[in-house]
Amino acid sequence: MFIGHFAPALLAAAVTPQRPRLGMYFIAAQLVDWAFFALLLLGVENMRVVPGITAMNPMDLYHMPYTHSLVGSACFAIGFAAIVWLATRDRRVSLLAGLVVLSHWSLDLLVHRPDLTIAGDPPKYGVGLWNYPAIEMPLELLLTFGALAVFLARTRGPALPAIVLGAVLLLVQAINWFGPEPEAVTPALSYTAFFAYGLTTLAAWWLGRTRRAKP
Repeated sequence: MFIGHFAPALLAAAVTPQRPRLGMYFIAAQLVDWAFFALLLLGVENMRVVPGITAMNPMDLYHMPYTHSLVGSACFAIGFAAIVWLATRDRRVSLLAGLVVLSHWSLDLLVHRPDLTIAGDPPKYGVGLWNYPAIEMPLELLLTFGALAVFLARTRGPALPAIVLGAVLLLVQAINWFGPEPEAVTPALSYTAFFAYGLTTLAAWWLGRTRRAKP
């Protein structure tokens, strides 16, 4: 799952529309993937390209105990919530930010093959919807754009930033689904991920800055 991870971020922003922090929630949504690709560069976590390992994704995510275990994700969630609370002194926003971080593991559980863990060691879990594109693709779009519709319905503001965010989300997801598969794991893979996450977060930050709660 890629842009589907942003659905909880949009819903969190929808229930706190008085606080324009959509960009922050977008960071929370992909925080563990930001960390994974950083740790991949450092050789702390690992993956390899295995064409055909799933119908939609050739990545064998065989070693990611710190970012994609439930315990590891919970630690990231608690840490991020604490940072948000220190920055905002807003308990509701910090709690939602932590829950958005933690939602990443639950959504990955739906699409990954069994490569997620509870605490870093086997057994490994994953429902494997990446093997069923006819289910996974509309589900991801429905989650993302349904949540965007909820956010827009609860706020008011100019249309252009919402159109730009929607277009960016569609673009990066289309590249993820239909672009050429990598032939090997290289630093360029991490840098590409950072660019995609950064671009979507920037578009979300702009949208959040232009929206206000409806009376």
